[in-house]
Amino acid sequence: MRALDGVSFEVMPGEVHALMGENGAGKSTLMKVLGGIHQPNEGRIIVSEKPVVMASPLDAKHKGIVFIHQELSLAKELTVAENIYLGELPRKRFGLVDWQTLFNQTNAILQRLKVSFDAKTKVGDLSIANQQMVEIARALTHEAKAVIFDEPTASLTDAEKVVLFEVIDALKSRGVAIIYISHRMEEIFKITDRISVLRDGQYRGTLETAKTSEEDVTQLMIGRKLDLSRNVRDHEYGEVALEVRGLCCGTLYNDVTFKVRAGEVLGFYGLVGAGRTEIAETLFGLRTPTAGQIFLDGKEVDITSPVDAISQGISLVPEDRKEQGLVLGMNCRDNMTLPQVGDLTAGPFVSDGAEIAIFDQYRDRLEIKTPSWKQLAGNLSGGNQQKIVIGKWLSMRPRVLIVDEPTRGIDVGSKSEIHNLIRDLASQGYAVIVISSEMPEVLHVSDRIVAMYSGRIMREFTSEEVTEDSLVQAISGLNGSDTRAA
Repeated sequence: MRALDGVSFEVMPGEVHALMGENGAGKSTLMKVLGGIHQPNEGRIIVSEKPVVMASPLDAKHKGIVFIHQELSLAKELTVAENIYLGELPRKRFGLVDWQTLFNQTNAILQRLKVSFDAKTKVGDLSIANQQMVEIARALTHEAKAVIFDEPTASLTDAEKVVLFEVIDALKSRGVAIIYISHRMEEIFKITDRISVLRDGQYRGTLETAKTSEEDVTQLMIGRKLDLSRNVRDHEYGEVALEVRGLCCGTLYNDVTFKVRAGEVLGFYGLVGAGRTEIAETLFGLRTPTAGQIFLDGKEVDITSPVDAISQGISLVPEDRKEQGLVLGMNCRDNMTLPQVGDLTAGPFVSDGAEIAIFDQYRDRLEIKTPSWKQLAGNLSGGNQQKIVIGKWLSMRPRVLIVDEPTRGIDVGSKSEIHNLIRDLASQGYAVIVISSEMPEVLHVSDRIVAMYSGRIMREFTSEEVTEDSLVQAISGLNGSDTRAA
């Protein structure tokens, strides 16, 4: 199967043009061709009405095409300035680097992005979000004709997203063509003029953003309708599996109390910094609470490490699957069996047969799409990578499964599969905690929703009583009566 098959695509000066499709549809491959990373077998690239050949990324940049990668491609031991101008450092006589010019040019760009760091900061000392801003800064070093943004907001805070959209608007006003790849529908409908869709490596059509809907785009992407309705409980809950009373962790969160039952999905929703992920990390033994109690099946437990959590029946699917959930250079089977490899030995060796049996079981159960267990995890789509991580922890037979940002960076079709999987796990008796920054997601999968603000639980809602307005008020610190479901 061809990664791209006869794709024709155009973007006009001063236009923000979205490119959408499921994981594996060919979006990133097409952009890598335009960015000089891959060479096409056939077809032409035309810039300003002239056919061009992109021999390399640097060649593409000199011809006016700038690629902001989804995956960070930074040298973490170098400064921000060196990263931004890598391969194009300003020179003085005898080839010496003109450091003053380099830092001045870089700081001028950073001021436009309204970031808190300067040109001399080492990239490795920056947060992931700020490293993404360094990637974006590269687009501003040339008079670009077209800038390709591949999932640019995946690691950005809400405030940083606003700055990014201002930068895109400024580029647009200067006549720069913007190609914007994202799975976030709200962003697509907020900033783009047109939307082109790829499916199975082929061009499927272009829509005017103002004249279409999310449903139309989704159907063009996946060829079917999705169920985007609110969650409706279709099974009974069991006993309380996990209870937390008065849990505190320094300044990160305070007096957190909640319960989750077997067969229930408890959603956690709030703004960045609300404390949701930190609570999950505490339950999994990655953080030490300063006060409070944790109960499993009515018995108080002391969790001081992930080993304790796993032995007590708690598993965590982390927020960043590529950095925290997978070894990308390892095959699917070995990733899935990694937490229990010590129990799968035959004499001094790991039993291949036992590992393959576990992988086969969860590949079938979770409908993981991969040619075989030998496929490297890094070569899978985002949705299938997430299923590998979920399968890894399900194979440990937990009582409580915590899933942090279950569909980050995943296309809408795979999102639907992950949502259905979460609901299915609850119906099988698992107690599931879902942490999400996406309101439609938390409304769709949760039986109850915990709204957090600044380290505190403001409200708890059942799926029947919650409204979007009340949820937004609660996570904003408004109308925050401390209502906790029994």
